[in-house]
Amino acid sequence: MKDTESLWTKNFILLAVANFLLFVAFQMLIPTLPLYVTQRGGDQVAVGLVISIFTVSALLIRPFAGKALDSIGRKPVLLGGLLIFFLSVSGYYWMATVALVLMVRFVHGIGWGITTTAFGTIASDLIPARRRGEGMGYFGMFSNLAMALGPMFGLWLVDFKGYGWMFAISAFLTVAALFMTRLVSIKEPDHVSGKANQQATPSPSGAATLASDLVEKKALFPALLALFFGITYGGIVSFITLFGQEVGIGQVGLFFLFNAVSLMLIRPFAGQLFDRKGHVWVLIPGALLAGAGLLVLSSITSAVGLAVAAVLFGAGFGAVQPSLQAWTINRVPPHRRGAANGTFFSAFDLGIGSGAMLLGALAKVTGFAAMYRYSALFVALFLLSYVVYLKRGGDRQEENDPQSS
Repeated sequence: MKDTESLWTKNFILLAVANFLLFVAFQMLIPTLPLYVTQRGGDQVAVGLVISIFTVSALLIRPFAGKALDSIGRKPVLLGGLLIFFLSVSGYYWMATVALVLMVRFVHGIGWGITTTAFGTIASDLIPARRRGEGMGYFGMFSNLAMALGPMFGLWLVDFKGYGWMFAISAFLTVAALFMTRLVSIKEPDHVSGKANQQATPSPSGAATLASDLVEKKALFPALLALFFGITYGGIVSFITLFGQEVGIGQVGLFFLFNAVSLMLIRPFAGQLFDRKGHVWVLIPGALLAGAGLLVLSSITSAVGLAVAAVLFGAGFGAVQPSLQAWTINRVPPHRRGAANGTFFSAFDLGIGSGAMLLGALAKVTGFAAMYRYSALFVALFLLSYVVYLKRGGDRQEENDPQSS
């Protein structure tokens, strides 16, 4: 029994470190790739496309990645995604025009969508069912640490070594993640080895069957809540620098630093609370903290206020996001975890992309401060939808706790 309940196994640690290396490789590009595009002659529209085209390709591939994880197998899909990611990062330096950079960026988004869906699915397989909230919290901590270190590391490399070194090290970290992943012993779903063909074989009903294979129905409600949160997150990551200029705060990097630290500190405790008490005890307080962070952000006049807003939003986001993912996994049988993760992450990606467009248009009319105040309405919508779900007995009607493996 001890072994089945152990969280910090060799496989879990290897997978978490591989995920960390991939996220550092990715986060290094977030502040540096827009600068690289402007060096290649790109304007503000081109810089915006760097974000949107990546989000679109990741969003489009995730349902297919989830289906492949459940039908082809976990490890081959993950290794394929890492290879695509590596080739994309390696190719940026050789692209002479903005159009070619954007083409590689689209392929890069495909690799990112596959790998992140695969990592989340494999992690949920490795984590004991009774510790899933805690385990996903710890697993997410490695991503948050990369969020804190990756952008600073990327900017340092560009300043002191140049873009060639930056792309080369990002590619090297991806290769390291790939080799570390190969060391992970992954138990594939039974039907991949032919043990549950009846469960995995779709009935011949055309487009409806394809849709049901790609999208996991039991993941839709948590995915909807993730979409609401994604909208608020999209408004922050897209416009926080411009907002800093609007209110005269130069150290906007503090937001990402304090946000990442807050995320890292809250995740393990929120995960343990999720496992012991259930999602209600995490999602409602987490949403309230995130909403408070947005309201504080909308009224700041100093770097201190910026840090306070970052801590509040980070604590709320760090509690809600992994708990929603763990809840999603708890609702589905093991052979549908890939599709469930694909559905969940697609909704979150859609929220980030639509949030950037919707809130950006709103900011043109109201300014960034008011925009962040209005974005808190999506947190209110999150809470309203969740409370209605609970009032209607959603858990009793739909909850499935099939994971005993």
